[in-house]
Amino acid sequence: MATERREPKTRDVSNFPTSGFKTQDEQANYRHLQMVDRQLFLHINWPILAIVFLLFVAGVLNLYSASAFRIGDGTALTPFYKRQLIWGGISLLAMITTMLLDYRHLKNSAWFLYLVGIVLLIAVLFWGRTIYGAQRWLDLGLFHFQPSEVAKIGLVLVAAAFLSRIKHSLGFKDMLKALLIVIVPAYFIASQPDLGSALLLVFLMAGMVIYQGIKKNTLKILLLTLPMLVPLGWFFLKDYQKTRLLTFLNPGQDPLGSGYHVIQSQIAIGSGRFWGKGFMEGTQSQLRFLPEKHTDFAFSVLGEEWGFIGSIILLFLFCVFLYQIFLCSAEAKDKFGTMLCVGVFFYFFWQILINIGMVLGLMPVVGVPLPFVSYGGTSLLVNFIMVGLVLNVSMRRFMFKS
Repeated sequence: MATERREPKTRDVSNFPTSGFKTQDEQANYRHLQMVDRQLFLHINWPILAIVFLLFVAGVLNLYSASAFRIGDGTALTPFYKRQLIWGGISLLAMITTMLLDYRHLKNSAWFLYLVGIVLLIAVLFWGRTIYGAQRWLDLGLFHFQPSEVAKIGLVLVAAAFLSRIKHSLGFKDMLKALLIVIVPAYFIASQPDLGSALLLVFLMAGMVIYQGIKKNTLKILLLTLPMLVPLGWFFLKDYQKTRLLTFLNPGQDPLGSGYHVIQSQIAIGSGRFWGKGFMEGTQSQLRFLPEKHTDFAFSVLGEEWGFIGSIILLFLFCVFLYQIFLCSAEAKDKFGTMLCVGVFFYFFWQILINIGMVLGLMPVVGVPLPFVSYGGTSLLVNFIMVGLVLNVSMRRFMFKS
């Protein structure tokens, strides 16, 4: 009868003395544990770490320029880039902590983390801080905390745990369960209102479901019903959200109002041409024509200053980053690890696609940040934790059989 190969526990290394072993088994076990520690270090996906570092540095430099604005003959700076550096240090510690915890233990606590996110989202409705007409933040004194970002981690963990237990393509009942998992946090986030983050959760779950596979009959039902249900969403949108959709179709109808953001963004990116205007030389951003240049429209600042070539380099880094995450999902030795990486892949994929499409005028403005580039402490923290989950899976791919 075949015996199950158990995972070596790296945390017990300290219990073994370096000399004076009582038996040869203890000595062999200690050597094996030392080898496991070395393997964990050697099997870190260094390309992902390198790309994340480059993206973060590019984001800080871009924020430094976005924080500047011209005053007469001089230049003044707002401290966005300094705050981003502080959050970067905190996020790095969070990523390392996430890497050290065996990801398979997270499967049992996934629902707990998911419920914590739901509780925080409910707390925002009662005690949230309102900024720019949206009640999305909890005021913790030293900083503002955005629970919708935490909900994304909980959703990825629960969706991965749920789908990893299903050994077949999803049927109608499975689809209803997946819908229920995502609709609860998406509803509370949309109520803040934050339509962009709510849609991001729905798209994230949709990507994971498609990767899992859908039964033919269930797929036929979805293809017939979704085109009829989507137009009904118009009646649930707020007035400013309807205006954004209409502006997306024709930005020129309100160039000084709802269409101003997109028009200025397109002017900034287009004026960068091939090589760009140079670092801190962008007129649209430095003269404050471009709104929200440190958050949603950070890519517009980069496009104006570094031009087509700089934008392509950034997109190339994002593509390699996503490809490496996809490789980690393919190399994972269990279904939960695979689905975890798939969830993180779609988490970043949709943010990158929506943000860049938004600033180019190819998608409606919905307020989705560009990972590692846009300003945002909670967002940056969650980005690094997501990377930590992928590195966690990659590090432990050799420790047990499929």
